[in-house]
Amino acid sequence: MHSYYILGMRVDDVTFPESLDLIDSYVRSGGCHRIVTPNPEFAMRARRDPEFMRVLNGSSLAIPDGIGLMLAVRLAGYRIREHVRGTDLVYRSAALCAEKGYRMFLLGAAPGVAELAAERLVQENPGLRIAGTYAGDHRPEHDEETREAVARAGQVDIILVAYGSIAQEKWLARNQAKLGIPCGIGVGGVFNFLSGQSKRAPLWIRRLELEWLHRLATEPWRWRRQLTIPAFLAVVVREMALRRRPVVSTLPR
Repeated sequence: MHSYYILGMRVDDVTFPESLDLIDSYVRSGGCHRIVTPNPEFAMRARRDPEFMRVLNGSSLAIPDGIGLMLAVRLAGYRIREHVRGTDLVYRSAALCAEKGYRMFLLGAAPGVAELAAERLVQENPGLRIAGTYAGDHRPEHDEETREAVARAGQVDIILVAYGSIAQEKWLARNQAKLGIPCGIGVGGVFNFLSGQSKRAPLWIRRLELEWLHRLATEPWRWRRQLTIPAFLAVVVREMALRRRPVVSTLPR
């Protein structure tokens, strides 16, 4: 497996099967493993937030979640083998948990949303064991209260945290090891898709890599966030033209 560093942010060149094999190994081996889902918005924010960059680059797995990242890698003459979307990884992780008997906890989102998401996951994956759900609060002053709520659920093998980018990754960095949970994944708005609060793009749109456009059409309030993709690519092209430093570099892992 190789890792690409795009504007300083690490992205791992993994496929879905490899990602699931790694998740399985994380749970079986114990320890503390964080999975992040980098996209252009992450890269732009990490340039302004050194702590966020350290959290991202210190993760166990950084899946190639954003199409803009894949385009940046291609501009540099490299190739990422598969677009591993975070939403699809959650669905497949739930199937893995149902097969292996792993217990999953859903943390975050608006009150009631995680519960609906959990119900949907169980319906689609008979035998899936949901350890618990909790909305909680991502702010550090609420960490102890949230940890207590998670700890009351007993054994948790995988925790999905939906506090939005930056907040969820930093929450996991602060709290996962204290809870002794072997695998933690920041999942953004996935609970909204699972619960029916948001509508996901049809498969044919996803295959065309236009899911970002569908979200903009169905959730127009996101327009500022969607501008991050062209802004990110503009920064990549500018940095390449100025040749200040390798904009995209690769290292074996």
